[in-house]
Amino acid sequence: MRYVFPPPAVPSVAVAGSDARFPVRRIWCVGRNYAAHAREMGMSDREPPFFFAKPADALVEDGATIPYACATKNLHHEVELVVALGSAGKDVPVARALDLVYGYAVGFDLTRRDLQNEAKKDGRPWELAKAFDRSAPCSALVPAAVIGHPKSAAISLTVDGQPRQASDVSEMIWNVAETISALSRYVELAAGDLIFTGTPEGVGPVLPGQVLVGSIAGIGTLRCTIEAAR
Repeated sequence: MRYVFPPPAVPSVAVAGSDARFPVRRIWCVGRNYAAHAREMGMSDREPPFFFAKPADALVEDGATIPYACATKNLHHEVELVVALGSAGKDVPVARALDLVYGYAVGFDLTRRDLQNEAKKDGRPWELAKAFDRSAPCSALVPAAVIGHPKSAAISLTVDGQPRQASDVSEMIWNVAETISALSRYVELAAGDLIFTGTPEGVGPVLPGQVLVGSIAGIGTLRCTIEAAR
């Protein structure tokens, strides 16, 4: 096959303990999936799950230094459990949903909050608030074959060493299996899909020069630096 210009590289995520890489097809994100975060965003505790997407090339490696996002004055951190799918499924029952999972990672759903708030107010889509360049940092994946499927694990984020977010993945409104099942009713899932499963309470702004460190017990740590202002 001949292309009119060289195709871009396939986005991928590192795999812990391996030199193999996990090729990424799509990135799906769950909104307001922790009750306390839903309340801090002005919503009720348990609503049906809803989803939005980020482009696969928004991925950022652990340890990276990334520019402060353009077109915003209110860039926010959101630490999340990331689920990587290793097989396909459509209309997947909850009881079989974990069979699709290849592994888990720590992710940041970076958000241009001012743009998101404007979009909400005007009833417009969120893409420019969520799906921008380098908006999806992700740690190395840990295979489920190694760690199983964690039902409980402490999740936290610090900014310059100061605690900002702290909870447990057991506090998710819709657990991993329920989330996969719900999403599979809207789209056909496939190997290479990542699902960012929502963030706990404590989201807030980050500034140029600050260092974000997110961790999930038994899964790993993700560190990113926001480039200092020039």
